Amino acid sequence: MSPRPRKVSDEDVFAATYRAMNRFGPGELTLAQIAAEAGVTAGALSQRFGSKRQLLLSLAEGAARSAGDFIRELQAAHRSPLAAIRAYAECMAHLAESPAALARNLAYLQIDLADPDFRGHLAAQARATRQGLQALLDTAVSASELSRNTDTVRLARTIEVALNGSLLTWAFYHDGTSARWMRDNVDAVLAPHLPLRRKPRTANHSRPKAGK
Repeated sequence: MSPRPRKVSDEDVFAATYRAMNRFGPGELTLAQIAAEAGVTAGALSQRFGSKRQLLLSLAEGAARSAGDFIRELQAAHRSPLAAIRAYAECMAHLAESPAALARNLAYLQIDLADPDFRGHLAAQARATRQGLQALLDTAVSASELSRNTDTVRLARTIEVALNGSLLTWAFYHDGTSARWMRDNVDAVLAPHLPLRRKPRTANHSRPKAGK
């Protein structure tokens, strides 16, 4: 008697899809490769999602829907909102575990930009992510981790630009790990907005001059 097919959740399939996408570009990726990664059959995936395109669309939709929750999970895991932003930068660095891996992820981005169905999910994910970053920055201002006059709307946009640009520049220079490169660039963006710490006053112990 043959064993029953292994049941996996959509989340398991999506995680397996991400792992497969890190190894195979859009033209190489097949349902069979994703199925092998997930421990199921290609037929099971075809029956559930219909096609590779539909599976990738479901993946993009899920990423857009969960983007805000992901930022909130990072906030819950770190006492400092700025530490949560740095942790987000490290998560983005997984897209560039190597220059070749980044090239594959950029190939998928081309599809996201060119295909209207994918682009809608990409835009929704980007908006939710920027809103999440701004919420972290607002919390950082309230916690006195950032200056009170910080424009968190503009700073969130600047961080978004810095993170996405950092992926490319790390591939240009390949200096150290992508995670460190991303953290350093985020810190450079945040630095002008950190509150100035008042220096403790030093007591004047000089003796008064005679006749004074």
